[in-house]
Amino acid sequence: MVNALSGEPEQKGPSSSASRPAAEDTEDTESGEPSPETANSPAVALPLVIRVTGPATFVVVRVADTGGKVLTQGTLNQGETRNYRETPLQVVAQNGGALQVVIHGKVQPQKPDGRRAEWFVKARRG
Repeated sequence: MVNALSGEPEQKGPSSSASRPAAEDTEDTESGEPSPETANSPAVALPLVIRVTGPATFVVVRVADTGGKVLTQGTLNQGETRNYRETPLQVVAQNGGALQVVIHGKVQPQKPDGRRAEWFVKARRG
């Protein structure tokens, strides 16, 4: 319930733990309990939503600024969904065809299966 009240789940924990997947804090699909973003916010309000629709794949999501804070770095399994509120973001997937990527509410074109893929999420203005 703390996350539901704070509205800032990405801010949890020390910032020096970049090797841990920070997106676990935004949504834990394995616990069966949706994060506040999943329960209360439409996908169009989120800058980035990643859904693993194919086989498990290695994904890196980082803030695309001079600091380059890593939000996710690891293997995401089929059926997992990750939501991100920060922008701008850089996304790299080992198998881009395994993901459905939604940027500012728009589903992105499907990438080729089995090939590395990249996406960039710009900061939305106004």
